[in-house]
Amino acid sequence: MTDTALHAVLSGADTSVRPQDDLFRAVNGTWLREKEIPADQVSVGSFIDLRDEAELHVRELIEKAADAAGATSSETAADSAPGVPAESLAKVVALYRSFIDTAAINEKGTAPLAADLDPVASAKTKEDLARVIGALMRTGVDSFFGVDVAPSLANPNVNEFSIGQSGLGLPDEAYYREAQFAPMLDAYREFVPQLAQLAFDEAATQPSPAITAASARVIDVETKLAAAHMSRTDARDMDKVNNPMSFADFVASAPQFPWASALRAIGYDPDQLGTIIVTTPQALQAAAQLWEETPLETLQEYTRWRILLARASYLPEVIDAKNFDFYGKVLAGTTQQRDRWKRAVQLVNGVLGEAVGQLYVASYFPPEHKATMDQLVADLLDAYRLSIRGLDWMSEATKERALAKLDTFAPKIGYPDKWKDYSSMQIGTDLLANIRAACEFEVEENIAKLGKEVDRSEWHMNPQTVNAYYNPQWNEIVFPAAILQWPFFEQDRDAAFNYGGIGAVIGHEIGHGFDDQGSKFDADGSLNNWWTDEDRAEFEKRTAALIAQFNSYIPAQLNGDEAFHVNGELTQGENIGDLGGLSIALKAYEIHLEREGLTLETAPVLDGYTGAQRVFLSFAKIWQGKNRDEWARQLIAIDPHSPSEFRCNGTVKNIDAFAQAFGLEEGDGLYLAPEERVRIW
Repeated sequence: MTDTALHAVLSGADTSVRPQDDLFRAVNGTWLREKEIPADQVSVGSFIDLRDEAELHVRELIEKAADAAGATSSETAADSAPGVPAESLAKVVALYRSFIDTAAINEKGTAPLAADLDPVASAKTKEDLARVIGALMRTGVDSFFGVDVAPSLANPNVNEFSIGQSGLGLPDEAYYREAQFAPMLDAYREFVPQLAQLAFDEAATQPSPAITAASARVIDVETKLAAAHMSRTDARDMDKVNNPMSFADFVASAPQFPWASALRAIGYDPDQLGTIIVTTPQALQAAAQLWEETPLETLQEYTRWRILLARASYLPEVIDAKNFDFYGKVLAGTTQQRDRWKRAVQLVNGVLGEAVGQLYVASYFPPEHKATMDQLVADLLDAYRLSIRGLDWMSEATKERALAKLDTFAPKIGYPDKWKDYSSMQIGTDLLANIRAACEFEVEENIAKLGKEVDRSEWHMNPQTVNAYYNPQWNEIVFPAAILQWPFFEQDRDAAFNYGGIGAVIGHEIGHGFDDQGSKFDADGSLNNWWTDEDRAEFEKRTAALIAQFNSYIPAQLNGDEAFHVNGELTQGENIGDLGGLSIALKAYEIHLEREGLTLETAPVLDGYTGAQRVFLSFAKIWQGKNRDEWARQLIAIDPHSPSEFRCNGTVKNIDAFAQAFGLEEGDGLYLAPEERVRIW
């Protein structure tokens, strides 16, 4: 019996590689050798292919909304998109056009920056500058701190204010101190004065001594900020970032900076904040001390640099290109900037994502997909229940609480029930004015939420996003429409491929509810320990073994460079999600087979592959991907996800069913002795 879905899954396979030795390359090896990464991309693969397709679809939808022939009225645009507010469509079209109109952007030059820069120059005191910084934060320019409003960790039904570290020009604090990133830091030292010269001294052909000196002072400020920043590993630890206190106590802990003045300028009333969460106390204390020790003029230089970084992509092409030279070429390894229309789509998705999403769903999300996904999710949840009940390392008391949490999981599939209202956002023809307006819209949304009951109907991804997520405070798993496509999902293909594809993704997201951090949240979404001490210790013993495994992995493309091994601690949550997700997806496939009157042993064999084998082949296919070397190094430093090859191979080698399905024996590349396999869920 043959199957076209199987042929598609194996279309990039390398028959010289055995799945027992390297499942990732057995399924993807020929593709890895032959596929070129486009000049304007940092990576390519299953997720990127779907992202590119979604971008094309969004572009077509925007052009259709504009009537392709140059329609400008909201009424004309609305005719092509019934059900979407005409005003929202007009804003989508206007924002898109304002970004692709490079002639207008170039003609304006750096003049639009004056609204940001003039108040900085006018600041006579540090208190003045703090107010300017707050006003800039309203319009999308972060300083050495960032603020947010989100569900309370103690009471997820209420929104509360949080504040934490920010303000670096490099991807992570490690770039300022670790030897392997020294070339990047050296390149940054060259880049800062070059970009500053283009923006602040256009007539010059090279940075002046004054700009060069100012740039050095800015980098010194960033280096001092970075020295106190919490690491990314610590920053994902809920216990370490959960530091509730009154605003008065926070100010007393970092008194050198006029916090109240800055927050009022953003739009917050410090007297109405209530309990706040300070995610990175030490970093903010160090930043406040640095504020006191640093001359006003240097703080103004630093603030001007923050403005330039925030605005560079929306300024004349010469500045935009110089910005890309560093962030695109040096840091990420790309040689060509993405087409302007692709970046315009990305901007519109970020600013007016649900307006576009409403168009996308109407055109590209068949209603029957939702019904099929509902069944897949139900099977995955049932499989988790079976697995939890059968755990031999967990007490009955903790199992009962885990099952209670599982029973409260809320799936969201495809698109929101209620679309966001963009009526108060002002979008016109000037790009930078549009950016400021979009940021102010978001700030005002947050201010309005503060202290209010959360709206659980909200989505934190757009329907046209190729991804999925778990929200521990709402205990929800969310699957946007755009991921519900091949190779993750197809409506009528052999079920094994769907369970190994989107099924593993569903299982992964459910698994986040029980990973090293998600497991700290109870069934109500509160940060609350529901484990016995003995069970928690056993869980951490098992996760420690998984951390050790992943710490030993180095991407093949980096040729054994120990400086860039996977950070098993940073990636443990995702690795737990992958391991649990695939294990449970296979159990869910068994549940599906039972409905059909079948078992794993009696499932159809297609081209010699059993049902269980097809689940694993599909899993390997969804992780098909390759990165530029520069991007691979950056991801190792900052990304809580492991590289694709290890999300595949590092996962399956721990699964007994994989060893059974492919008959693994000692000496095979993916063989782990049973006692060395990590089994959690």
